[in-house]
This record gives sequence, C-alpha cells and structure tokens, in this order.
Amino acid sequence: MSETPVPAHTRAEDVLTEIRSNLLECKVCFESFSLQKRDQTARNLPCGHVLCLKCVCALSHPVQQKLECPFCRKLWDVGSTSECRALADLQEILLCESRPKLSTDYRGWSESLGLGTLRLLSAFGGWGTMVNPTGMALDETSGQIVVVHDAEKRVAVFNPQGTLLNTFGRLSNICYPLDVALTKTGHVLVTDAGEQSLKVFTSKGRLLATIQGFQLPWGVDVDSRGRVLVSDALMGTLNQIVMDFSTGVVLANRVVLKELTHPRSVASCRASGNIAIVERLQASFTLRLFNSDFVPLTQVDGFGLKLKNTLSLVISAVAFDRNGDIIVGDVQNGMVWSLGKLQKTPELTPLVSGLIRPAALAATASNVLVVLDSGDHSAEDGGLDAAGWLRGAALPAAEDPL
Repeated sequence: MSETPVPAHTRAEDVLTEIRSNLLECKVCFESFSLQKRDQTARNLPCGHVLCLKCVCALSHPVQQKLECPFCRKLWDVGSTSECRALADLQEILLCESRPKLSTDYRGWSESLGLGTLRLLSAFGGWGTMVNPTGMALDETSGQIVVVHDAEKRVAVFNPQGTLLNTFGRLSNICYPLDVALTKTGHVLVTDAGEQSLKVFTSKGRLLATIQGFQLPWGVDVDSRGRVLVSDALMGTLNQIVMDFSTGVVLANRVVLKELTHPRSVASCRASGNIAIVERLQASFTLRLFNSDFVPLTQVDGFGLKLKNTLSLVISAVAFDRNGDIIVGDVQNGMVWSLGKLQKTPELTPLVSGLIRPAALAATASNVLVVLDSGDHSAEDGGLDAAGWLRGAALPAAEDPL
C-alpha cells in the first residue's frame, strides 16, 4: 500500500509548529519567548540551556546571585547569562513575511530604479571580537568606532581600520547594554537595560555618572547642542538630558515625548536638528519625525510604505546623512535604505544588501556609511558616494557637512 504524499506546505507548517513549541518556548514556565515583554526574553546560560528572564530571576538566589540550571544542575552567576540572539532572530523571521517573496520584490525595485548598492570599503569583527553587538557610535573627529556587546567588557573601541584600541565596562559597571552614543567631548553614553539606567563614561572608560529613572532605556543619541536623547521602550517616552560632562552633574532631565509605542532607535540630525524615532511592535514599525522642539513633522509605518512601494520593511535602526536624508536598517530584507526627506513622499533607495541583522547605522561627514550587522557580528563600511545614495544629485560644495 503506497503512502499518500504530504503536501509541501503541510510539512512546512508542521516544522514551524515544531519550532514554536520546542525552540521558542521556555521549558520551565512553558510560556513563549517574547521580543516585546522583557521578562519573557530568552536568556542563554553558560551551559547552553535557555530560560526566559522571568525564570532566571525566579530561580536565582537573592543574596548570592547564583543560579542552578534546572536541566544540568550546574551553578552559574546570574550575571553570566546573555541574550539568546539566535532565538530573537528566529522570532523576527517568523513574525515577518517570507523572504523569497520580498527578495523577488526587491530585485524588481532595484532594476526599475536603475541603482545598485553601495561599494563595500572594509569589514571587520566576527566571533571573538564582537559578541551579540547591540549598538554602535562613530567619533566623527577621529573616525573611531565604539560598539557595545555581550563580552566580558561591554564596550569596545576600534580605529577606522578595525584594530581594537580599548575595551572597558565590566559587568559590575554595565549589565546589559542596548545602545551607545558619543559626545563632542569624547564621553561615552550607554543605555543599560539590565540596571535600567544611562551610564556615562569618560573617553578612557572611567564611570562618571549613572542616571536612573528608566524602565527599559533603549536608544541614545546626542543632538548638535550636546543634549542627550534617551528612549524608554517600556515607558513609551523620550527623555532629554542636559549634563555638565566635566563634573558628571545632571543639570536637567525631562520627558519631552510621551505615549510612544515601544520606542527604540533614536537619531538626531546635525544639519536640521530633526529627531527620528523608530517604534517597534512585533513585526511592525512606525518611524516618527520631529523638529528640534519635538513638534511632530510626519510619520510613516510599514503598511504605508508597502502601499506606496510594494515592499515590506521592518526598520531596526535609523540615522541621518549629511544632507538630512533618513537612512534605515531593515531586518526583514537584510538591507539599508535611504528614505530621502520623510516630509515628502518617502523614496526608497537601496544602499546596502546582503546583511543579516543591521542593528545600528552611522554616516560620516565624508559620506561614508558604517553599518553594524549584529547577525554577522561585524561592522561594515560602505561608501556613500555612489549614485544611489545621492539620487543623482551632487552635494553642493557650499553646504556645511554634519
């Protein structure tokens, strides 16, 4: 008796069901891991087993800060756990539409635009150099690149050629970094989700100040006037902090935007003073643009972009180029796009493709784009002087760079 063949789509559905029940579920509380609920995020133990953060906290000794793995019974320090980025990536892929369809759409778009992706200048990083990197900042004066990640020392400083210059920020100073920014004075600002605070370090790595009052501080940037902007993904707020970095004294800390939906990446435009904020909810997003006084200018979401451009994007990072055009990282398609001036109809221009998880972006005054690809654990430099970047228009010589 011959077996009845099982349709391919049925087998695929069975595999997805198996993945969700066996990989994307905590085997202690049997609740699904979540990208939105902090206490249900997946955490790696050094032995390789995975629990949700809620169970890690519940099973930890409150005084000794020790955790016995419920599966292999090995004893670990609570601080030795780290985010399970592989499962987070898998969740994002399952939440998004299928890649083959989007890949086909992208090819049609790029052919109709007649534009190619940017030319790769250099790449560095990899396993052992960056461990689950989450944020990046660029020193426009020296060209040094600062990355925050899950290594023993959370902050790594590289020169433009990728040579590691300095590391600092042990677990006692930084628990779980999400983003990093630099001031003109060289101070390093790190959002620490583990200790619900903003950490301020000197350029040499000495902890200068810890600013409390957050629930889940995520994105951080510094505007052209030296004011610090911090998004809080749980409180749905954006804070503006004024600080005397010579003494480490906070002069002002006020909430300038409320009722945001899980705000993450934030960027301030040096040319216009405009502020862009990415809000994320599961596989959807909203990109909001404000002026320097936090008055709303415009916004766009994934549904609106798909209606106008037939492409589905999931934005993970945002930055401005020297002309004030908006650049975004797209984890759905593994790409970086320029949206042009968001106040007008967004014009999707492909800049970089072939990425895994673009986590952070930075554009220099000399028109070079630096992309942190956390899925590939590397940083890549792409020249922005390609035609696709400027949309065929040369930058006026009289215009001031960032």
